[in-house]
Amino acid sequence: MSSRVPGKRIRKSPAARRAEIVAKAAEIALSEGLECITLRRIGEELDVRPGLVSHYFPSAEELVAEAFGTAATGELDALIPAAAPPGPATERLAAFLGRTSGPAWNDISRLWVNARHLRRHRPALRARLVQQETAWRARLAGLIADGVARDEFRTQEEPSVVASQILVVLDGLGADGGAGTDELPRAVSRMAVTWAERELGLPQGALGP
Repeated sequence: MSSRVPGKRIRKSPAARRAEIVAKAAEIALSEGLECITLRRIGEELDVRPGLVSHYFPSAEELVAEAFGTAATGELDALIPAAAPPGPATERLAAFLGRTSGPAWNDISRLWVNARHLRRHRPALRARLVQQETAWRARLAGLIADGVARDEFRTQEEPSVVASQILVVLDGLGADGGAGTDELPRAVSRMAVTWAERELGLPQGALGP
C-alpha cells in the first residue's frame, strides 16, 4: 500500500496577498470597468474564498478605489517617471505626448471616464480620484518647470497651469472612450501637441511629427 504526502500549499504574506488582490482588481478595472469589481469576482479569479478578500478589503468600495489608484499610478509612472531620466525636457515631454494614444492609453482614458462617472455616490473613489488628479498635474508640472529652468520652454503661465491645460485637452480627446487616432482628423488628434508647442514657445514639430 503506497501513501502520498499531500502537496504543501504555500502561504503568502499579508503584503503579497493584498498586492495580488489589488493587481487583479486593477486588471479587471482596465479591461471591463470598475463596476465589475466585486469581492466574489476577485475571489473566483484568484481561487480563494471571498472571505479572504474581505479580510483585506471589508467593502468592495475600498477595493474599487484602490484598484483605480493602482492603475492610474502605474500609467503615470510609465508616462512620466517620478525620477526624471537624463535628457532634455523637450524630449521627455514629446515622449509623454507620444504615448498618449493607442490601445493602452485608450484603456486608461476609459478608466478615468468610468471613475468620474461613478464618483458621485462613492466617497472612497472620489477621494482617490482627487488624489490622482493632483499627482498627474504635479508630475507634468514638474517636467514643464524643468524645461523652463533649462530655458527650453518659454511661457507666460505657471507650469501647473500649463500642465492642467494639457491634461484637459487629453481628457477631452479621451472622453469618447478612446477613439483611435486614425479615426480623428489629424488637426484634432494632435491638439495636445499643437497647443503645448504654441504655449511653451516651441517650433512646430518639436514635440512630435
